[in-house]
Amino acid sequence: MPEIKHILDLVAEANKVIETISTDDAIAAHENNDFVFVDIRDVRELERDGTIPDSQHAPRGMLEFWFDPESPYHREVFGDENKTYVLFCQSAWRSALATKTLVDMGFENIRHFDKGFKGWKEAEGPIAEYSRKHK
Repeated sequence: MPEIKHILDLVAEANKVIETISTDDAIAAHENNDFVFVDIRDVRELERDGTIPDSQHAPRGMLEFWFDPESPYHREVFGDENKTYVLFCQSAWRSALATKTLVDMGFENIRHFDKGFKGWKEAEGPIAEYSRKHK
C-alpha cells in the first residue's frame, strides 16, 4: 500500500500557509461589517447546533463553485473584494483545508479561526438558530 498523507498532516500543512485568527479575534470582528463569516459545515450540523449570527452558509462541497466568479454557481455574497471572508467549521480542520483551497485559487481575503465553532461556543460567542428557509 502506498504511503498516504493523513488528514492531520494536511491540516498542519494548510495552517503553515494560510492566515488563522484566534477565536477571540474572530468574536471581536463579528460586529465589523468588513468581515463575512462563512459556515462550511453540513446543513445538518447547522440545524442541530446553530451557527454564528449573520454568517453565510457555503457547504464544503460547493465552496469553490460559489466563490469562483466564473462558475455558473457563483454567489454574489462571496464576490466582494473589500470584505474579508472568515471560514469556520466544527473544529477548524475542514476550514483550514477550505481556506487553503481558496488561497490556492488566488483569493487573498480569506481567513479561518482556530478552534472552530466548538471553540466559538466555548468562548461564549453569539449563536443563532439556523433555518434553511431563512438562507
